[in-house]
Amino acid sequence: MNILFVVLGAVVFFVIMWLVYTYNRMVTLRMRAREAISDIDVQLKRRFDLIPNLMETVKGYMQHERQVLENVTEARAKVASAGGDPIGRAGQENMLSNTLKTLFAVSENYPDLKANVNFLELQRELSDTENKVQASRRFYNTTVRDLNTKLETFPTNMVAGWFHFTPEKFFEVENEAEKSVPKVKF
Repeated sequence: MNILFVVLGAVVFFVIMWLVYTYNRMVTLRMRAREAISDIDVQLKRRFDLIPNLMETVKGYMQHERQVLENVTEARAKVASAGGDPIGRAGQENMLSNTLKTLFAVSENYPDLKANVNFLELQRELSDTENKVQASRRFYNTTVRDLNTKLETFPTNMVAGWFHFTPEKFFEVENEAEKSVPKVKF
């Protein structure tokens, strides 16, 4: 009888320890997902802050390329007014990235601008920031995948249900044009 209570107590102890471990693991994954989305926000803010400096550097060289400058300014304003999390603003953020690419493409027509130290440094900073945004998005999606997998696999899905854990949304490309394969013609 004594041994039965010891075995039963050990089983209950291990079940409780497993529940605590599983709960803590899901909380950790949820926090990593929130941290990752925050990292995306930080990088997007950094890019947002660099754009006015880039625009001021470029304005002097590109007086007759006003439409390109207006497009970048308009895209930046749309991002500023979008609010919400980076996933919700994905369309506006992608439009801003595309207008910056256009700006850099047009800058090829201005050798003095391309040689300007300020422009080169800002271009490098924006490129570095874009790379960090992509890395942050990949990290977020990896973390969301791990969390969502835990939420759907047995037996952790039972613990997730008891504590009301919900799946996170992946960061995805919303614009169908960006998903299509580009056509290259020579």
